[in-house]
Amino acid sequence: MAPSDPAEIHESVRAHYAAVAATLASGSGCCGPAADAPCCRSDADPSPYGEAARGLPPTAASLGCGNPTAVADLGPGAAVLDLGSGAGLDVLVSARRVGPTGRVVGLDGTEAMVELATANARRAGVENVEFVHGSIEAIPLPDASVDVVLSNCVINLAADKGAVFRESFRVLRPGGRFAVTDIVAEDRLGPAERAARGSLVGCIAGALSAGEFRSGLLAAGFTDVALAPTHQVADGLHATIVQAVKPG
Repeated sequence: MAPSDPAEIHESVRAHYAAVAATLASGSGCCGPAADAPCCRSDADPSPYGEAARGLPPTAASLGCGNPTAVADLGPGAAVLDLGSGAGLDVLVSARRVGPTGRVVGLDGTEAMVELATANARRAGVENVEFVHGSIEAIPLPDASVDVVLSNCVINLAADKGAVFRESFRVLRPGGRFAVTDIVAEDRLGPAERAARGSLVGCIAGALSAGEFRSGLLAAGFTDVALAPTHQVADGLHATIVQAVKPG
């Protein structure tokens, strides 16, 4: 069973991804013994990033279930926030797209991941980025300070997903976009059925249903909510592109 106490959830996620960061930093690859995630991709398999990830350090491997940067419509000069930035791949890809006049902030709850991502940015020679240690449930950024919020298979790890949606809405500027990929359950699966299909740190047990994801975003104030499944990761659970807009 997945932990239900918020403190236990936070510590479980932190400890697990600290171990994943150590595995990556050692050069052992993303999906070594420390990585328990069906959405974890090998650093030898850059899909679904393709050319977008060319030339980036292999230690910036994706731990996600898709490529939110491909649907975020990032343009020069944009300010971007990546929730749960991990080893920094989505931040580094985004930084290329927003150019030198743009800025990308990666927020992660694991200090070891922040350190690894910062080192990856330095190796890649990418300067228009910043990695910050903090909670996606209490984002340490000012109101209306970013144009786009990204996330890649991270919201399902949060203890308070409603807080993530409200905080994302708060930091977005009017007209700002929420563009994430995540594991989403079919509405027919209850919490116990989701937990039976995988662990919390494996991106499964903490997944929201499609209806819960939609209602959570609407409750936070978002409009134009759209969910598009891309592939199945377990019975009744799908990697899904989720998009929404903060009214302008």
